[in-house]
Amino acid sequence: MGFIMRRYLYQDRPLLTAEKSRRSQAAGPKIITAHAMNKDLKSVVKFLTNASGFAMYAAIAMSESGNNDFIVWGHDQVPYGPVELPALVSWVQDERVTEDSWIYVRRDSTWMQAPQVAELQMFFRPKKKAGQGSSGASPDLRLLRRMKILASFSEEQIEHFARFIEIQEVPQHKIVVKQGDPGDAMYLILQGELRVRFFVGEKETILATLPVGEFFGDISLFDGGPRSADVVANVDSLVGRLSVSSFEQLAREAPDLAAPFLRAVGRTLTARIRADNKRLGDSVRLYG
Repeated sequence: MGFIMRRYLYQDRPLLTAEKSRRSQAAGPKIITAHAMNKDLKSVVKFLTNASGFAMYAAIAMSESGNNDFIVWGHDQVPYGPVELPALVSWVQDERVTEDSWIYVRRDSTWMQAPQVAELQMFFRPKKKAGQGSSGASPDLRLLRRMKILASFSEEQIEHFARFIEIQEVPQHKIVVKQGDPGDAMYLILQGELRVRFFVGEKETILATLPVGEFFGDISLFDGGPRSADVVANVDSLVGRLSVSSFEQLAREAPDLAAPFLRAVGRTLTARIRADNKRLGDSVRLYG
């Protein structure tokens, strides 16, 4: 939008300007809950939907937007948006939009809570009991959505895959896998950060730092060989464990799910190998 718009909501609280709207798509709102709204929710909604209040803002703010835009009501009594679905989903994944958040859906011309928005329902479904894993913990589907290797999976595929995953909490400094131990599982990093290390004498050498969305231990699914390095939690973390036995069960019971999973793992491994080859080649040119 090539203009700056400012109207006022209840005394001196401004609606979101068009300039702030552009910034909000990147930054996003803070935690947004129903508790943060005015006590008289009906009055707020009435104001926001009448012709002199929100409808006027929405008509102008969305005049150059698509039909699938959304506006989120912030805890600071300010609407954030309009934003498109990818930005809204990222706010949900970052837990800045919760099940108590109110969202204006332009195509329906109405306010509704986040779990009622069709595109967001998969993020707010009750957790299902895991069919696998000794801990009995159920994977949060929103966490699995953070995994790059599962990016192409449908909602149904994610739900099915979750049955084979065991969730483990990993305190800071805990060793998840130890160099030399037999490999019996692959791990998905759902929260936190881990590092891959080995020791030369008494000196720790860090091979890689693994953020959310990465995985490790994948080779153990195929050969069960010894671990090549330690993997240690840098901070309190959450990992999804896919054991060799669960993977074999996945391959038997759901080959249509195992195949795209293996292709995604293979693409990631190929990218890692190419990156390592490039670093090696650069080192040879620099020091050779």
